[in-house]
Amino acid sequence: MFVYLSKKIAIPNGVKLHSLAWNPDHGWLAAGGADGLLKVLKLDAPRPAGATQAPSNLSMNQTLEGHQGAVVCSTWNANYRKLTTSDQNGLIIVWMLHKGVWFEEMINNRNRSVVKAMKWTPDGQKICIVYEDGAVIVGSVDGNRLWGKEMETGLTNVEWSPDASYILFVTTDSELHIYDSQGTKVKSIPSLSDRSESKKKRAGNALIVAVDWYDGMEGYADSTAPTLAVAYADGRVQLARGSDDADPIIIDSGLRLRECKWDTRGTTLALAGTSEEKKDAVVRFYSPKGVKLRSLKVPGGGINALSWEGGGLRIALAVDAYIYFANARPEHKWGLFAGEVIVAAYQPPERSGTALVFWDLRTGDKVKKRANGLRHVKAIGDHCVTICDEVDIQSKKTTHAIKLRDAIGVVVEERSSPLDPKFCSLTEHFCLVASERYVYVWQFARQQSVKGREQKMQKELISLREAGGREKVLDVEDASTVPLQEFREDEDRMRDPITSITASEKALFVGRRNGDVHEYALPTLRQKCVHRYHSAPWLLRVNCDASKIAVVDAHGRLGVLDLSAADPERRVKVRDEFSEEKEEKKDDDDVQPVMKLERKDCWDVLWADDDPESFAAMEKTRLCVYKNLEPEEPVVCSGYLASFKDLQVTSVVLEHVVQSPDKVQKDSVVNNDTARLRELKDKIAQTGASDAYNFVDANPHPRLWRHLAEAALEALDLQCADKAFVRCSDYQGIQFVKRLRALSDRMKRKAEVAAFFGRFEEAEQIYRDIDRKDLAIDLRTRLGDWQRVAELVRSGAGDDKTLQASYLKLGDHYAGRSRWSRAREFYDLAGDVEKRASCYYRLEDFDALEKLLSNLPERHPLLGELGRMFESVGLHTPAVDAYLRANEPKQAVDCCVLLNQWERAAEIAEDHGYQQIEGLLAKRSGQLLREGQKLLAVELYRRANRPTDAAKLLATIAEEVGVKNACPVRAKKLHVLAALEVERFRKKALDLTTTNGDIAQTTAATLDTLMTQDADSGTGAGRKIMDNAWRGAACYHYYCLAHRQLYDAQYVDAMKTSIRLSEYEDVLPKCDIYSLVALSAYHAKDWYVCSKAFIKLETLDDEKEDYLEEIQKLAIDIFTDHAPGDKSPNNLDPCYFECLNMGVGYAACTKTGRAVLDGRTIKCKTCRHHAIESALDGANCCPLCHSAYPDEYRS
Repeated sequence: MFVYLSKKIAIPNGVKLHSLAWNPDHGWLAAGGADGLLKVLKLDAPRPAGATQAPSNLSMNQTLEGHQGAVVCSTWNANYRKLTTSDQNGLIIVWMLHKGVWFEEMINNRNRSVVKAMKWTPDGQKICIVYEDGAVIVGSVDGNRLWGKEMETGLTNVEWSPDASYILFVTTDSELHIYDSQGTKVKSIPSLSDRSESKKKRAGNALIVAVDWYDGMEGYADSTAPTLAVAYADGRVQLARGSDDADPIIIDSGLRLRECKWDTRGTTLALAGTSEEKKDAVVRFYSPKGVKLRSLKVPGGGINALSWEGGGLRIALAVDAYIYFANARPEHKWGLFAGEVIVAAYQPPERSGTALVFWDLRTGDKVKKRANGLRHVKAIGDHCVTICDEVDIQSKKTTHAIKLRDAIGVVVEERSSPLDPKFCSLTEHFCLVASERYVYVWQFARQQSVKGREQKMQKELISLREAGGREKVLDVEDASTVPLQEFREDEDRMRDPITSITASEKALFVGRRNGDVHEYALPTLRQKCVHRYHSAPWLLRVNCDASKIAVVDAHGRLGVLDLSAADPERRVKVRDEFSEEKEEKKDDDDVQPVMKLERKDCWDVLWADDDPESFAAMEKTRLCVYKNLEPEEPVVCSGYLASFKDLQVTSVVLEHVVQSPDKVQKDSVVNNDTARLRELKDKIAQTGASDAYNFVDANPHPRLWRHLAEAALEALDLQCADKAFVRCSDYQGIQFVKRLRALSDRMKRKAEVAAFFGRFEEAEQIYRDIDRKDLAIDLRTRLGDWQRVAELVRSGAGDDKTLQASYLKLGDHYAGRSRWSRAREFYDLAGDVEKRASCYYRLEDFDALEKLLSNLPERHPLLGELGRMFESVGLHTPAVDAYLRANEPKQAVDCCVLLNQWERAAEIAEDHGYQQIEGLLAKRSGQLLREGQKLLAVELYRRANRPTDAAKLLATIAEEVGVKNACPVRAKKLHVLAALEVERFRKKALDLTTTNGDIAQTTAATLDTLMTQDADSGTGAGRKIMDNAWRGAACYHYYCLAHRQLYDAQYVDAMKTSIRLSEYEDVLPKCDIYSLVALSAYHAKDWYVCSKAFIKLETLDDEKEDYLEEIQKLAIDIFTDHAPGDKSPNNLDPCYFECLNMGVGYAACTKTGRAVLDGRTIKCKTCRHHAIESALDGANCCPLCHSAYPDEYRS
């Protein structure tokens, strides 16, 4: 950063000041001094953020009367716009602003001690007041006293924590104590006197003179940065990360300190005191990590108080009877690249950390990226580089990530720096990062087609990459270079560390603390020479041809070194680029002569991109342009230098960008003309373009010739414009003048000139004024402004063809931006069916697309495309219709196959004689079966109208489920589905045979079809399902019904139902059937049936011996206590025993499982099984197949 004094205000009558407080939100500055002096000042009216020049007028200068003694304390409550002051007599006054006048709102005087400090909470709700005798008072904003406390020791200072949960007290013994917001002591913070080994020796100097705790109201740039600063009289400062920091940062400022203050953003700490040697008043500025940023010497006997302005761009200093204002120019991390893209780092107020905004000036688009731990931002050409500190959560190790980004912040390439990145520079091909001793060089250039000198440069880059890789490390101590893989950092500190670096495409310049500027050749990194300067370079800038270098030292003094014309004997030749010869310098005290230029208070320098003799420098708030070291008339400017080319200096008011990146406007980018360009504009305005020609001829520059040509065009001085375009080699301009000469009408020439300069509205108006709307249409057509073309045609110019073309172009415009609804409207007006269909498709308006399909004639070229659209979203019906109408039956078949509509595919294939459908079906089904997706294969057979194949596959799956005994209900469902497929096949066969012919022919055809199918039914489950479709379904139905009845304690019904299973020994395992019969009979206490079931179990042939022995033991245990008897106690019908003994089936009710002996029954027309009507209890569907009963059967 750079700091300089900008303004001084004298206090009347020489009254000495004791306190300063600057309101961060409204800009009021309260100054308290001796004899009860209290003033509230405000510099100028409210000004735009970022304007750093010191205002010359006071918009408010009021003296507040009420204090009798010296005003020693003052503090603002920014949220409630209140000022609280206290004098040496202990009188406290709260001031409020009413109609532009400050008046007393509250007065309090304890009359026992002096107020040492007062602090409001960050939200302005509470204030804490501490007295010299140890008294503490905490009050609310409305004047109520919340609590008070008498400490055992005296107090000197107080601070609130950022969240207002704790209060930090400083005692007269320089002890730090933390209390909660209710006045209960929490802990003590170790001070420097506690940490010092020689406590007694330094006790007198280790007095705490100031303490400041950043309130965090504007966010945190770094969540790990210290926020609590404790300043001691001996110059040391303790920076802690809150009250629990066990390892705070210690600064030794070398001053006798009086005051310390954070700026309102928490990024800069100001320490005020006097130097030990000369007793000068000095303010030193430090970063939160303790790095010294700048020193500022202030006239006078000493600084009694200081305060920051809101935003941290100015600081007020109370020195004797004066208020000095100093402007601070923070070192923003930013850059301009890729034509007109600004990248800048800012601190989001709503969260901690740092973010980057990429602002495209041409389009106004802004892209934001997170960049926590940001150290540097550099930009040039088409890329920018960001360097961030990244901490690994597990290992706590910090790495320095270098990221090469494009114009929208996307990371193109990334590396990790082996050095602590204190300095950074960027060229078109290299990223250079320096610590205090080493320079890390990363070549990121990509191969591209170049010519001439650039081609030679490209060859050198390629040779460097092949010889030593793209990453190297330079040791400036001995000028040695090693590849990154071989680099080992030496921990020894250098006597003259690096202070700055810069680079061009051919050379690297490294500034050191002793004033030496080392020059190294790129890309070889050989040291060429050492240039001597009289002080340490703080900023280095090299011109476009590397012949001169601008040097700014730490005191803001600017000098220029002429690298090409320097005396060879007075600069040190260390090593030639292509040899190893060395030459010792003649005198260690020789300093290379600086060119005759030395300016003060300079904080930024920028060379022109197109002129090695011109550069711009920022001196305080003035922009100075130099040509051959001759300064031009300075202009007032508060921006940061961004670019200098074509006699125009572009600067950016970065304060606007970093404070409100979302609201920043293009007026934050300021273009300043150089003196020659301003003079040319004045001459043209006074005497015309022709008379200014001689001036430009005497001071030639492409930008001057171009401006002269443009001015001549505006005046329609074609001869002068032609000569000027020739002098600036503007072929396009020459051709434009040639076209103008071909126009005889002066108004047409004016319109063309207006269009040439982009003033299209003016050009169109001229054409309309001369009643040439056709030329206006032609102009808008060339510009691609089809909306305006349509408006002009509708107003009476042009024809229908032009109007249609404009509608079509407008549709293309909106379609290119994915605004399909708007595009569809214009395509409708243009009558473009194909593009309208594309819009319907994009909008997923398939109803409109089908309507469009129905309106198209047969074999329309769009039909095939419509078919593909419908096919892509799974709408097979309109897709097939479109393909067939387009005479593409093969595409229709393929669509049906793709969408699994095999039945429709078979119909189309049969109608058009395609035989390959059977092969596709077999191939697809085989693939599904190999993948184990049998149910998908079933669905495939069903869609292909192959019910027998589907039935056989379902029966096979059901049999597998039954064998595994996994889920009987699932097995039943599969058998039902298989049986339904068989029924569907039989119905289809009957329908086909009854279509034509008499009864005899129908009967013969039906019998033949069924016999053919019987022959093709195969074996196993497939044969069973075709022979008796409902056998398996009925078996598992009764099996599940018996279990359900058994669990419902319907033991007799469960026994009857399980007896019915004796018929299905070929479907269910015998042991399962008769075990279920035995179990249900046991619970029904029907020992006769139970004994029959045990006899069946004991005579099973396919069971193991152990199982049969267990069955016999169980039978003995049961029938020892219960004799089987000779008949069933439940009087079962003989059909039950015939089924149990011989497997003879009987008609059983599908609802109850009982034998149908008498009573009204209902027969299902699908599965042809009976159910007792009284047992259905109003059910309207079959319990077995779940088919609905006919209406006449429904209750």
